[in-house]
Amino acid sequence: MVYNNCMVLIFHIFLAVASLISAAAGFVAPSANKMRASYALTLLTLGSGTYLVLSTHARLVSSCLAGIVYLGVVFGVIAGARRKLAPVKITVRKG
Repeated sequence: MVYNNCMVLIFHIFLAVASLISAAAGFVAPSANKMRASYALTLLTLGSGTYLVLSTHARLVSSCLAGIVYLGVVFGVIAGARRKLAPVKITVRKG
């Protein structure tokens, strides 16, 4: 069981870093695909964090506080990327 939790923890940290990088890349050069990737990675991070808290009986207050701070940062960056992406208009040429 310890081996499994260690692997999930490493996966969780990888997902968190990847979601921060994806959100930052979406902020620098916004696109719909980068937004979807950021959402997916963030949800996977939230899911793996929930699993870790439930399976290891970790202290809920400190875990949730760290999770809320992480989600606030990621969603703030994603919101900034959405704001930059919103005014982009796509024109299609006929012919």
